[in-house]
Amino acid sequence: MLVVLSCVAVGVSLLPLVYLGVRGTETGWGSILTIVLTERVAAFTIRSLALAAVVGAASLVIGVASAVLVTRTDLPGRRHFAVLAALPLAVPSYVAAYSWLALGSLWPTPVRLEGFGTAAVVLTLCTYPYVYLPVAAALTGVDRSQEEVARSLGRTPVATLFSLTLRQVRPAILGGGLLAVLYVLSDFGAVAILRVDTFTRAIFTAFNVGFDRGTAVGLSSILVLVTVVILVAEGRTRAASERVARVGSGVRRPHVAVPLGAARPFATAAFAGVLILALGLPLLAMIRWFGEGISRPGSIAAVLTAMGGSLAVAATGTMLTMALAIPLGLLVARVPGRFSALLNRTVYIAHALPGVVVGLSLVFFGVTFAYPLYQTTWMLALAYAVLFLPLGVGAVAGAAAHAPPVLEDVARSLGHGPWRTFRRVTAPLTLPGVGMGAALVLLTIMKELPATLMLRPTGLETMATRLWSHTEVGSYAAAAPYAVLLVLLAAVPTWALVAGSGVIGVRDGASPRGQGRSKGAQAWSP
Repeated sequence: MLVVLSCVAVGVSLLPLVYLGVRGTETGWGSILTIVLTERVAAFTIRSLALAAVVGAASLVIGVASAVLVTRTDLPGRRHFAVLAALPLAVPSYVAAYSWLALGSLWPTPVRLEGFGTAAVVLTLCTYPYVYLPVAAALTGVDRSQEEVARSLGRTPVATLFSLTLRQVRPAILGGGLLAVLYVLSDFGAVAILRVDTFTRAIFTAFNVGFDRGTAVGLSSILVLVTVVILVAEGRTRAASERVARVGSGVRRPHVAVPLGAARPFATAAFAGVLILALGLPLLAMIRWFGEGISRPGSIAAVLTAMGGSLAVAATGTMLTMALAIPLGLLVARVPGRFSALLNRTVYIAHALPGVVVGLSLVFFGVTFAYPLYQTTWMLALAYAVLFLPLGVGAVAGAAAHAPPVLEDVARSLGHGPWRTFRRVTAPLTLPGVGMGAALVLLTIMKELPATLMLRPTGLETMATRLWSHTEVGSYAAAAPYAVLLVLLAAVPTWALVAGSGVIGVRDGASPRGQGRSKGAQAWSP
């Protein structure tokens, strides 16, 4: 039963690929090759990959450094930094891009902040939490006995960090980096607002402006191939990294905070600088325009209507996504092997596709095979499930992997059937992971833009669509209330993610309670 439900979930995620195959066959793959094998498409490819590489590398540096600072050092106020470092997840990329453009318009001589460099900065500030959260959670849970042995042998804190600690959390680093890269490849809002010609913007233009399905299908197919290559490379690297293991489960003990010494003010200033750029600038832009926007006639009613629409579609999409994610996540955790790994990797392909491709594939699916669902909230929820299924699967699989399978064996030996065993044993043990996955999916759905623009029922408005419609015409004041409310609502599941990671359980100060700092503790320096 678990395998059947998992295959259903993967089948749903493959709908966009089926659409691309059908359209490619209708157009003719020879014609599509002629379209895509051009200098213009090569430029799209290079620019998209360059942007993903730059943002991915920067996200790894910022995310890992932030995680180390809040979990391993005596950074002042690290408990507060631990929360603030995750909050950029609540800022959609198009809201951040809108904020930078809005701030540029406030200069005495207006400056339009756009282009590749601005897009790289904006996307890095929006995606580094995808690395920070899993790495911080992994560092919090790592047994510190091996680090103590390395320190007793004379290794400095920095040497221990790079040679041992980061090796133990390499799967979390690779997983976070993969999410960041896939996010960049599929992002539409930021690159569209900042006028950077990438795959997603070119596909959206071909579909919605030029009505050129051949070019759009060709570009989408290239994007799928790029995603597959990235997933294969990441999978091989992860397989090598997971060979790092220890005998026994170890004992989870608080980590002694390493003093930063002379580097403390510089680390604090750098961390604060990142947060100012990621949170301060968008907040400043939204505050600047909020008062003018909310004072417009009818604006409060329009904002409340859009908020209701966002919450309704986000709740429906989250329920459907998690219903599909739970069986696949349990299969990945309980039946490890090539088959489950293949299913797990497959759902990431659609995750990297732009929302416009997923939207059009479901329009085709609804009109051709499921017309009663067309122009309904459930069709939009299906798009969300296709796009964000990996987020739920990862959370469920992580929680199920930490639930002892022997308890399920005991339940079955006592005569419980599979369903009762799941209800009485498996579900309670994996419930925290399901909650974390649901929070992440809810957060991401509330920020999703292109699929919502294409599939929302007639008359339904969300905060994302209203924000986009105002930003597209440069009406920053009218867009500000939607941006503020969207960020505030998204901050709630973000807080749940931070609380669930265990990172904020680390106490401020040099050492956790009961773990006095040894007199010979070294400063955080090579």
